[in-house]
Amino acid sequence: MPKEIERKFLLRDESWKDGSSGCHYLQGYLSLDPARIVRVRKAGPSAYLTIKGISHGTTRLEFEYPIPLPDAEALFAMCVSPLVEKMRYTIDYHGKRWEVDEFHGENEGLVMAEIELSREDEPFDMSPWAGQEVSHDRRYYNASLSAHPFKSWRTR
Repeated sequence: MPKEIERKFLLRDESWKDGSSGCHYLQGYLSLDPARIVRVRKAGPSAYLTIKGISHGTTRLEFEYPIPLPDAEALFAMCVSPLVEKMRYTIDYHGKRWEVDEFHGENEGLVMAEIELSREDEPFDMSPWAGQEVSHDRRYYNASLSAHPFKSWRTR
């Protein structure tokens, strides 16, 4: 079964941005139930439907399927508001692929890095721009950012 093992970090600074080019993402959620999150995503010219299971540590089931762009556009109208908007940058650091999300819209001001691993205890070199780990803080899940956008948080 396909599994996602992901760790998330806030960023210390903007040094990650040197020479990086990003891709615009727009995503919405058809279900925010933690046992079955259903996401519609537009990433550049492509679109996907993703179903994620409940998290156990930093691991959860993840099923992702390409869908036609017009279908994604129609499904966005059925999603929880607001949609999550971001630029995603892919950065290779010491043999690992990091994804940095710079959020816009209702989540403006939030910038996070993610690294996907093959197992929870897999060692990796921490990038110099990665700061506080927020992997276990549900507020930083993209689905949570749809229901409770970063701009609405009382304390950061």
